[in-house]
Amino acid sequence: MMAGILFQFGVGAFQSVASMPALAFGMLLAYLVFKRLFPRYCLVLLLVVGVALAVGLEGSNLAGIGASLAAPQFIAPAWSWSSTLSLAIPLVLVSLTGQFLPGMAILRNAGYDTPARPVLATTGLASLAVACFGGISIVIAAITAALCTGRDAHENPDRRYVAGIANGVFYLLGGTFAGTIILLFSAMPKTFVAVLAGLALIGAITSNVMGAVNEEDHREASMLTFLATASGMSFFGLGSAFWGVVIGALAYLILHRSGWMPKNLLAGLLAAGKE
Repeated sequence: MMAGILFQFGVGAFQSVASMPALAFGMLLAYLVFKRLFPRYCLVLLLVVGVALAVGLEGSNLAGIGASLAAPQFIAPAWSWSSTLSLAIPLVLVSLTGQFLPGMAILRNAGYDTPARPVLATTGLASLAVACFGGISIVIAAITAALCTGRDAHENPDRRYVAGIANGVFYLLGGTFAGTIILLFSAMPKTFVAVLAGLALIGAITSNVMGAVNEEDHREASMLTFLATASGMSFFGLGSAFWGVVIGALAYLILHRSGWMPKNLLAGLLAAGKE
């Protein structure tokens, strides 16, 4: 499932080449060079080079960007049926299926047997607190989890927690200087953002695709999950991450579990197939 989500970002990096080929190929070349020479600092260096290329080649203007601190503002909560049905419940479903579910799957695939209940309870309580200041739901960020649990974070899995802590610190800094960051990325062309995101996720995409096809018994169900998720489909207001899990689970159930349907029905279907 996560491979399908990340795959969309990887493809987006190359779909954007047509609009600004010099910027896109320049960032790709810089990524390859930095990955070879400075793998640990590759993305930071790529960000700097990408900004320089956007300014030099595409004329992005950074003149209006200055350092500014964001100040939290208290928002008194107000409840209504309309907001509950049209906003709260859909947001819960999207958070669970689009972030929490793939985030937990990434942790398990990376070898971290983290129980889901305390994570869900902690993030839920934190969401209540930040909601009073206009904050969005706090969940396991699926893409961030993929970055922080991969080999690029650290060769030793026992040391990858440092990436998670560093990520949290930089999130706090990002929130503090949110206005400046928004101005910076608003000044950058869309190609810059697409290429930067796609290249940053190369390692996570690779590990998740390999994990999807490694197990021969699950390969077909995994590929159906991957394709459904990568398609970006939306049905009944639920995104492709949810439907990828549903389709993949159904495929695995039908292909590999003999007791998933009543024996009489299974026998009838087999008999009908022989006729």
